[in-house]
Amino acid sequence: MTIAVFTTWVWLAFEIGLRVRDRVRGTGSTAGDGGTRLIIMLLVAAAMTVASFTGILLPADSPLRFPGPAVPWQVVGVALMWLGLAVRVWAITVLGKHFRTTVEVDADQPVISHGPYHWVRHPSYSGVLLITVGFGLASTNVLSLLLTTLIPVYAFLRRIRLEEKTLVETLGASYETYRLTTKRLVPGVW
Repeated sequence: MTIAVFTTWVWLAFEIGLRVRDRVRGTGSTAGDGGTRLIIMLLVAAAMTVASFTGILLPADSPLRFPGPAVPWQVVGVALMWLGLAVRVWAITVLGKHFRTTVEVDADQPVISHGPYHWVRHPSYSGVLLITVGFGLASTNVLSLLLTTLIPVYAFLRRIRLEEKTLVETLGASYETYRLTTKRLVPGVW
């Protein structure tokens, strides 16, 4: 579990860097995000914190523990966390100067449909969800996995609705067309 915690700290440092980048650029206004950035941050942090304690406090023989040795579950979980971080970095890199940690869309912003945006509309959120699901797996119990899956998905649903409304209002038909050809978070599924 210590590697999962280390990976979480790397991810946190990256997210802080994104906030600093927004400030330096004079972007990142929360005026249009309906408090979703704060809600996501609080809910994800709470889910992962409770999942950590659940993993520690559950007895070794609890039926809520994953079957077999813990190490394979931890390895798969940490691998998913690093995959999620890579997907998030890739999505942010492809979106470039148009990426913000808040809901802001530049009027001249093109609809990006290459890189990870070829498969899903919100790959940076998909990346975060891979990180949280990986953390749940690394915690080696069903409760932690449920917490780190359901709570972050719930947190992102409101954000996605708001963001897509803003993208349609700002980018118009080109974004509507893009929405018809890609899924939200899971390629080919949803």
